[in-house]
Amino acid sequence: MRHLTVLYDANCPVCVHIRHWLLGQRHLVPLLFVPATSAEAWRRFPRLDHSETLREITVVGDQGQVWTGTDAFIVCLWALAEHRPKANWLATPAGRPFAKAAMYTAAAVRHAVRTDSGAEPGEPACDDQCSVPR
Repeated sequence: MRHLTVLYDANCPVCVHIRHWLLGQRHLVPLLFVPATSAEAWRRFPRLDHSETLREITVVGDQGQVWTGTDAFIVCLWALAEHRPKANWLATPAGRPFAKAAMYTAAAVRHAVRTDSGAEPGEPACDDQCSVPR
């Protein structure tokens, strides 16, 4: 695998924070980030259900593989040098409930803090020019 593309909600402070955290990690597989429902996302992945990518994290592999939700979370961790062993465990029957719980918690927080910005529809409220959350 040469790279993974992560479609994320650029209007969600939690999603933007996680994106910045992922960017700061050492990658075994490069992660590219594209705001969900953006023109770039539509151009790169015309066959995806883009309204769904805004509701749930979606990761696309360079060979067209698509992961969503808990599987997308695990794949993101799998791409990171320090977190691959944890991703391998989270993908097992013993670890999967923990991965699901993490996704459920993130979704609840995301729902509570997501902003409807003044950005044009389909364009991110926060892009590479945003400051890194602390």
